[in-house]
Amino acid sequence: MERASEQSGRPEPPSRPVRVMVVDDHPMWRDAVARDLAEAGHEVVATAGEGRAAIRIAAAARPEVAVVDLQLPDISGVEVARALAAPGADGEPVVRVLVLSASGEQQDVLDAVKAGATGYLLKSAAREEFLDAVRRTAEGDAVFTPGLAGLVLGEYRRLAAAPRHRDDDTPRLTERETEVLRLVAKGLTYKQIAQRLVLSHRTVQNHVQNTLNKLQLHNRVELVRYAIEKGLDQD
Repeated sequence: MERASEQSGRPEPPSRPVRVMVVDDHPMWRDAVARDLAEAGHEVVATAGEGRAAIRIAAAARPEVAVVDLQLPDISGVEVARALAAPGADGEPVVRVLVLSASGEQQDVLDAVKAGATGYLLKSAAREEFLDAVRRTAEGDAVFTPGLAGLVLGEYRRLAAAPRHRDDDTPRLTERETEVLRLVAKGLTYKQIAQRLVLSHRTVQNHVQNTLNKLQLHNRVELVRYAIEKGLDQD
């Protein structure tokens, strides 16, 4: 990731500081990422070099976003993502997880997303791309290094093609919820959906959360799978 010292001038502070935890077993890389976040105006509430420590620390530090490497010395970043991104009492993830990894392998990406990671960025990403990904992750957007988003959407389609029993008494969605769900299935971010439907970002998030609650689904993976099963990704 391109370092802050290689940029001209200091970055503008974010519109809203995000509480971030950085989980990486390489001290120099971990410190560099934390420094970039702090210089951009975010609040680095914790860092950790091991997965179990990260899970324990997160309970007290209460980050909004955890930037997690996949390769950790004790447990994998996938297991960390699964623990941190578990839904809370309100149905929202306890922590939104952005994987920052050197691996672009298909299985690594899919495992992370299925575990609940909101986004997946390669360590080769530019600094500004990373900072933008942190901000968007905090807002609930699914953020991927270019090329990986298509891979994830393809997996959604594969899963949707697999037979799965579902009761006939599925709760009815409102017209607006269905409209938002259709755009989610097409791979649009919450910000893009808000712009297209002339809604606030928060309103889109509320529609998605209401839909998850109605359908008794837990995350974006299950939501997109449901939408594709219903053919909502087709024009």
